[in-house]
Amino acid sequence: MMTVASPFPGQEPVLGGDLGQSMDCCGALFFLCLLTLQGTAKGITGKEEVLGYMRRMEQQLKGRKPPSVDQVHNLEQKLLNATFNDDKLNLSTNNIHSLVFKLGCNFTGLSLSSAALEKVPQARARHAMHFPAELTRDACSTPVRPRELRLICIYFFTNSFFQDDKNSSLLNNYVLGAQLDQRRVKNLRDLVNISFWHNQSLVLCRCNHLTYFAVLMQLSPAPVPAELLAPLQYISLVGCSVSVVASLLTMVLHLRARKPNDSTRRIHMNLQISVLLLNVTFLLSAMLAVPAGAACVALAAVLHYALLSCLTWMAIEGFNLYLLLGRVYNVYIHRYVLKLCTLGWGVPALLVLLVLAVKSSVYGLHTIPVSSSQENGTSFQNVSMCWVRSPSVHGVLVMGYSGFTTLFNLVVLAWALGVLRRLRLRTKGPGPQACRDTVTVLGLTVLLGTTWALAFFSFGVFLLPQLFLFSIFNSLYGFFFFLWFCSQKYRSEVEVKAEMEALSSS
Repeated sequence: MMTVASPFPGQEPVLGGDLGQSMDCCGALFFLCLLTLQGTAKGITGKEEVLGYMRRMEQQLKGRKPPSVDQVHNLEQKLLNATFNDDKLNLSTNNIHSLVFKLGCNFTGLSLSSAALEKVPQARARHAMHFPAELTRDACSTPVRPRELRLICIYFFTNSFFQDDKNSSLLNNYVLGAQLDQRRVKNLRDLVNISFWHNQSLVLCRCNHLTYFAVLMQLSPAPVPAELLAPLQYISLVGCSVSVVASLLTMVLHLRARKPNDSTRRIHMNLQISVLLLNVTFLLSAMLAVPAGAACVALAAVLHYALLSCLTWMAIEGFNLYLLLGRVYNVYIHRYVLKLCTLGWGVPALLVLLVLAVKSSVYGLHTIPVSSSQENGTSFQNVSMCWVRSPSVHGVLVMGYSGFTTLFNLVVLAWALGVLRRLRLRTKGPGPQACRDTVTVLGLTVLLGTTWALAFFSFGVFLLPQLFLFSIFNSLYGFFFFLWFCSQKYRSEVEVKAEMEALSSS
């Protein structure tokens, strides 16, 4: 039951007589019709209104307040509710181009290309989209088949509406989007094909759903070729597993040694523990790589901590080597190993905790681009692991930190080789000393972790050799350290035996 007030404020409704009843009835019908028209107009958007909204979106690009994704969603709703008589609506501004298509259940497919945007000056690079006939399958399989479906396609010639926390760059600043009514299109058997061209090279994307599509410009690192992914994963898996076993054996041999409290051996063991932690967390990072979850964030933080600890202990090995070879007299440092442990384990923990306190989303699911060459172009897929997601944090606390420690150890290694060369010149005759020097140089190279310098050669013609050399040497670091530890243990036992024989003979 509806009660309608008098249309004139301050006047009572006419209650008596046929004329009063007639006017009252007409007034009620008029306002009922007006309310109905207003309610219908709320869901309908005119062509000029949509175009005006697109222009206001462009004007906001020049303002101080950054545009948001909500504006894109509002544009989608206005396009879905727009009124037009033809089967297609075509609207364009300087940076946005919108297309609306009326579809039926007899839809046979639709192909769009950059030729449809000839009147848009920003659409200079070639691109194309193809929608299969299966697009309307779910919508038309309901008991009540819709009379009309609307497919909207929006072309953005700017990435301002889709900026992420990484400030990613897009190919040609193109973002192509599509939506079918208010429905969620997914699990298509016939895929939607989106093609981008760049420098006469085709970049093809195939999807089983509708969303916004763009090509991320991966400046560094370069994408890994798909045919090399399996060998690299196999090398990393086998190498890290072997290193885990070798690290455990090294620690067992250390505990059974005659001088377990020697400061140099204790430094070696701290380095081996950090290597063990790094290998274990690296193996788990790919297994627990889930899109969302605290486990992936925690594992990424632990993996980062293990890497920083390993690099720090390698630098400590270089510092300790300098003290052993560079100082003529023995230098006593109070609680030397304890101070080194505070540095080797404390500084990385402080850095990781600081990153977590500032922004915990720095850690999580990290995607590695993998490229696959095909006859009609190049396609891309992603491999995920739990790791550092922020490029700035990765540049400073991964590449920068490893670069600093590796450079320090390279300087120490060059200096140590000079010292060994001068000692070698004092001896007469080659004898077995040349072989010992070679073993010593190889051992120092492994001990100081100078193979991490290969990480800075992941470009151009060095990319493929660098990927394999880096994976082999650094995944087997624990095993190489085990061999060096065994050689040092054997040498010390031989020296002790020689001293005992000399003492007994005297």
